[in-house]
Formats: sequence, C-alpha cells, structure tokens
Amino acid sequence: MTRTLVIGDIHGCFQSLMTLAKEIPIAEEDLVITLGDYIDRGPASYQVIEWLIERKKTGQLVSILGNHERMLLDAKENPLLFGRWFNCGGKETLASYSPLGDTGKLVDVPDSHWDFFESCVKYHELDSHFFVHGCAYPDYPMDEQPDYMILWEKFDQAAPHESGKVMVCGHTPQKSGRPVSLGFAQCIDTWVYGDGWLTCLDIQSQQYWQANEKGKFRSDFLSPEYE
Repeated sequence: MTRTLVIGDIHGCFQSLMTLAKEIPIAEEDLVITLGDYIDRGPASYQVIEWLIERKKTGQLVSILGNHERMLLDAKENPLLFGRWFNCGGKETLASYSPLGDTGKLVDVPDSHWDFFESCVKYHELDSHFFVHGCAYPDYPMDEQPDYMILWEKFDQAAPHESGKVMVCGHTPQKSGRPVSLGFAQCIDTWVYGDGWLTCLDIQSQQYWQANEKGKFRSDFLSPEYE
C-alpha cells in the first residue's frame, strides 16, 4: 500500500533524516512530502539536499518551499539580503558546502542544488489534505494565499480552511518534541536543530516516527488530544 509520508523541517540535520529513512523505512513507492526549511542551522545542509535530489530521481517527492530556502534565493538575487540569510543559519549552510570546511561562499552551491531550490512548490493539495510550510488564511483558496502567510506565519494563526481539508505544516517549532494536531490542522516541526526531533507523519494512519541527531528513534500516533 502506498503511503503519504510528510517530513517536517529538517534544517540540515542529515543524521536524523537518515535514521528515519532507515528505521521507518521509507519505500520507493511512498509519496514523500517535505515541508521546507531543508537548510540552515544544522550542520549538513549539503547532504540533506543531495538526499532530496536523489529521492526525486528514484521515488516520489513533493518538496515545499520554506522561508529559509526563500531567504537563500533572495540572497542570491540581491546581495543586500545576504546578511539576513547568513545570520539566520546561512553560515552553517555555507560551511557544509565549503570544500575547505570554512565559511564558504554562494558560488560553492552547485547548479543542481539551485535547481532543486527553484523547483520547490509553495503548497501541495490532495483530496483530504493540503501542505504548506507556514500557515494559510482559512477563507482563501490555496492559489490565492500570499507568500508571507504560507512562508512566514505561525501555527497559532491556524483556523479551519474553507476547503474542509486538513492543513499539515511546519515552521513553528514545537519545543515539546511532539507534533500537534488541532484536528483541522497539524504542525510537525519538532525542533530537530535545537534539542528536539525530526518528525515523519503518515497522514492515513496518523502514525508518526521521530529521530534526533543523537541517533535515537521513537514512534507514536498523533491525535487531537496533544496539547
């Protein structure tokens, strides 16, 4: 049976991603939806993007654009915006691309990675769910959502959407380490780059799996009772 597996904000935490891929395990036929913020803060953004590119070649992947990818693309287009991105985790990202292990430069980012960043979509919809990085206005269809809402707004703005679909998002770190469900909206950013976990959610069964940078792994089921 094909599963729809949604992965929260990775933030350069490749060890956690690899633990999930091994322990779940993620099959070639599974539809994987990643919610953005693949880069910044964690130590291995380069390796994360390499894995995502390979996944697109060998299996089903929908990559949502996160605000950190947006900041990186803006920094490439406008040097005046470089400092904003660099100070929000870009320093760690460039170090992961540097052949010398130093601070690195944007020119160290290969074309294949720029192509990946530019291919990320702002949202994705299925019959029962929609997926964004940040949040969504409840009374706007997805193709009319402004960028600042779907990229930057927090989960506490969530309200039932006019479509009747369940929103699944990241962006707002749940520092408890547990994903949160309001029934009509779910947030699975569980602060992996801090002292938390990387979460992967099966939207059909509501089982979720988590891994951290220490190599630990755990699993549970998501329900609206989580606070």
